[in-house]
Amino acid sequence: MQIVNRIDPLRDAVERLREQGKVALVPTMGALHEGHLTLVREARRRAAHVVVSIFVNPRQFGANEDLSSYPRPFERDCELLAGEGVSLLWNPDAAAMYPQGYATNVSVSGVSEGLCGAARPGHFDGVATVVCKLFNQMRPDLALFGEKDWQQLAVIRRMARDLDLSRPLAADIIGVPTVREADGLAMSSRNAYLTAGERAAAAALPRAMQDAIAAIGAGEPVSRALDGLKSALIAAGFAAVDYAELCDADSLAPLAERGNAPARLLVAARIGKARLIDNMAVGE
Repeated sequence: MQIVNRIDPLRDAVERLREQGKVALVPTMGALHEGHLTLVREARRRAAHVVVSIFVNPRQFGANEDLSSYPRPFERDCELLAGEGVSLLWNPDAAAMYPQGYATNVSVSGVSEGLCGAARPGHFDGVATVVCKLFNQMRPDLALFGEKDWQQLAVIRRMARDLDLSRPLAADIIGVPTVREADGLAMSSRNAYLTAGERAAAAALPRAMQDAIAAIGAGEPVSRALDGLKSALIAAGFAAVDYAELCDADSLAPLAERGNAPARLLVAARIGKARLIDNMAVGE
């Protein structure tokens, strides 16, 4: 596996790979787990070569968030990626991504404004900006993202459509289903922040979501089902629920009742030092 940390060698390396077939991109911030590796395996299934980026993007962290403490086990990440047959690792530092004088921001309105966007102002501007840069740096044939970050996926798809970043100019955007632990909790780098007791309590999140989805399917009003979900999480030991909303799966517009269009239940809740997010399809 080749490791590159400067733009010009990156572009040269990607072009050499492209001569042998499609190139797939899997963007990450490192601290890799089985969820990331599932993306890599799906990318290998779809393309001749896989490029993974590891970049802890400062622009998507708020002033009081965990940028300085975000885990960075780089050597372990490299071992995992090499074992999965990754061809190229793009590992820039902040100066390579945002050189002195950098002044451009990509902002996607609408899908970025509620949910995590409301709780983390500027977060999705940082996501859209760095992903747009990654697409321009490598011009992959396809890019894969986890469905666990559903709002992020919606923002990236909207950005790609609006900026005409469709294949082959940049990428096909592939969403890969959430990878879960045996008890249903979505895999996340932030799960490492939980104590043993908090980790056991966190399993209430997917259970409460499944119960709410079942209640909505049985005809219970959406607002009542969501109130029940929030109460179940607080009773299980969560400190707060940032949001629990039923939304249109594409636009992320809130839904007061279950209609015929694809819908998604999205939740963010805090336990211990972690803010956990999850989402599930409703009625599909």
